[in-house]
Amino acid sequence: MNDNQKGILYAFAAYGIWGIFPLYWKLLNHVDSLEVLVSRVIWSFVFTFIFILIIKQRHLLMEDLKSLWQNKKLFISLLAASFVISCNWFLYIYAVNNDHVVDASLGYYINPLITVVFGMIFFNERLSKLQLCSVLVAFIGVLLLTFGYGKIPWIALLIAFSFAIYSALKKKITLNATRGLVIETLFILPFGIVYYIYIMSTDKMSFLHFSWQTDVFLILGGVVTAYPLVLFAKGAKLLPQYVIGFIQYMTPTIVLILGVLLYHEPFTKTELVSFSFIWLAILLFTISTIWESRKRHILHQKTVNSEL
Repeated sequence: MNDNQKGILYAFAAYGIWGIFPLYWKLLNHVDSLEVLVSRVIWSFVFTFIFILIIKQRHLLMEDLKSLWQNKKLFISLLAASFVISCNWFLYIYAVNNDHVVDASLGYYINPLITVVFGMIFFNERLSKLQLCSVLVAFIGVLLLTFGYGKIPWIALLIAFSFAIYSALKKKITLNATRGLVIETLFILPFGIVYYIYIMSTDKMSFLHFSWQTDVFLILGGVVTAYPLVLFAKGAKLLPQYVIGFIQYMTPTIVLILGVLLYHEPFTKTELVSFSFIWLAILLFTISTIWESRKRHILHQKTVNSEL
C-alpha cells in the first residue's frame, strides 16, 4: 500500500467516525448536553495526555507550552480557539440530542465555504470566480431555508461559524494535532472541573449517579474525540489539500442520512431545495479547488523544467 492509499484510508476512517458521531452522542441523550461536553473535555485531556506519555513526547509537549507562553499572541489565539471549539462541540452535542441532526449536517456542509470567506476577509486570500459563485449559491440555499422555516437556522449557522472561527484562530498555530488537543483541553479543564463540582453540589450530575453504561460512554467520549483526530493528522500529511477537502463532505453526508433515515427528522421539499443549492455550491467549489491545484502543479512543473 503506497502513501496515497494510506492517506485516503486514514482520511476516510477519520471522517467516517466523525459522521457516525450522532450514534454515540444519542446514547447519552439522557445526560445534560453541558455535562457531556465537560466530560468530553476532561477525558479527552486524560487520554491524549496518556497517549503523549506512551509515545514519549512529554518533552515536546513542554516545549510547545513554553513556546506558546513566550509568544503571547499565539497563546491568546489558542486559548480563544479552545473556547470556540468547546462551543462547537456543545452545539453539536445539543443538536444531536435535541433532534436537530439535519441542522448539524447543514452546519458542516456550509462550514468550508464560510472558512473560505474568512480566508478572503482576514487573510487576504484570493478566490476564483467559481469559488465566489459557490459561496453565493450556498448563501441562496441558506436564505431559502430561512424563508421556508420562517426563522434563521441558528444551530446550523452557529456550528458552521464556530468551526470557521476556530480554523481562522488556528491558521498560524503549527502544533502537532495530538499535542494541540492536549493543550486545548488543558485550557478548558479548570472550567470543566469547576462545573463538575457545581453539579455535584446540586445533585444534577449523571456521572457515577445513573448507570455504569452511562459512566463508560462518558469516559470513552474522550477516546472517540481523540482517535479520529490522530487518523486525520496522519491522512492530512499524506494527501493533497484538495483531496482532504473533497473527502470532508463525507461527514455531513453521513450525518444527514442518519438524521433523515434513522432518526426520522423532517426533510421536506424546503430542505431538499435548500440542500440542493448547497450541494451545487460544494460541487462548484470542489471543481474550482481541483482546477486551481492542477494549475499550480503545472506551473510548478514548468518552473522546475525551465530551471533544469
